[in-house]
Amino acid sequence: MGFVASLGSLRKVRRRSSVTMASVSPAERTRVLEVKAESRTYPIIFGDGLLGDPANFSPYLPGDKVLVVTNETVGPLYLNKLRESLTATGKSIFTIELPDGEQYKSMEWLNAILDKCMDHKLDRKSSLVALGGGVVGDITGFAAACFVRGVPFVQVPTTLLAVVDSSVGGKTAVNHPKGKNMIGAFYQPRAVVVDTAVLSTLDDRQLAAGIAEIVKYGLIRDEPFFRWCEENMDGMIARDPATLLYAMERSCINKAEVVEADEREGGVRATLNLGHTFGHAIEASMGYGQWLHGEAVAAGMVMACEMSVRLGWLDESVTKRTEKLLARASLPIRPPPSMAIEEFMTYMSVDKKVESGVLKLILLKGLGEAVVTADFSKEVLYDTIMYYQHLFREKPEEYDNYLIHTS
Repeated sequence: MGFVASLGSLRKVRRRSSVTMASVSPAERTRVLEVKAESRTYPIIFGDGLLGDPANFSPYLPGDKVLVVTNETVGPLYLNKLRESLTATGKSIFTIELPDGEQYKSMEWLNAILDKCMDHKLDRKSSLVALGGGVVGDITGFAAACFVRGVPFVQVPTTLLAVVDSSVGGKTAVNHPKGKNMIGAFYQPRAVVVDTAVLSTLDDRQLAAGIAEIVKYGLIRDEPFFRWCEENMDGMIARDPATLLYAMERSCINKAEVVEADEREGGVRATLNLGHTFGHAIEASMGYGQWLHGEAVAAGMVMACEMSVRLGWLDESVTKRTEKLLARASLPIRPPPSMAIEEFMTYMSVDKKVESGVLKLILLKGLGEAVVTADFSKEVLYDTIMYYQHLFREKPEEYDNYLIHTS
């Protein structure tokens, strides 16, 4: 009963929201959260072993042909089980495996997916399924949005980050060499199917990358959840099932609330990008795939906190708490020292939040209170970036402890 009580407290915290757990099976094996976006209402289905049950897919995949998109890491683990479930629905199932990595979220591999659609004569009544992490989900969703001007697709996220962030909300995209996610569309899935059993195969870096996005929700809009993360970080790192399920559900409720209020990122939805402008610059500069997305966001969130402190908007204690919390998950809390300020500014200048040449950032006015703002001087932004370069010059060995180590 302990977990049920915790979920009850979640509902009290988010009382103002229309987003709720829509249904729970008698045995609590399957839990359903509804996302009520302006363009479509769809379920996020949580449960252990969902890949093996055709009933979790058949209502959301019209037509008689399905293309499953996965990658070379996830495919050998879960593709056969998913294929068996989908075949049991009476459909013809086709598959494509992409290479694994952010660098393959590209126009080249988008075209490979579309080629498969054409080769197997998919049509407007056909469907796509994304079986993988954020890269697979983003590129599959964009392919679904593009092919014959839109076909249904279902997200089956296999990383913690994809569960709590990229699979929910309808952002789909591929990267451009000059900027991350610069070619894409808003296109909602028909369903998100979260088989919690697949998270058991995540490596520690991928788990931590997802934890970064979980912590983000506490920073931008849910202070009690931030405190919960501080109290339960050890449980998340240890992969305690009840702790992770609570973290996933609460994160998805936060994400769904924002999507309901602002599906196409005209306002409040941009706050979900806390740390992402700095983080995307890190990813692009280091080469896509060298830093995981969640790792770059972790360092970027600390930089956003530091800049908020310099503007007099945020107490320094929040930055310290954020650094300590992220470091417990072995996440980087410093940008790479090799990045010059000019690199940051070059990549940030092509961020999607630049409007009429003016860069907007997501910063904090307090713990749980994010704002989208251009109300800052370039000097404060420069000083924030330079602060980390000074730290590196003063104590390079200590600075190195706060970075990722990919070897």
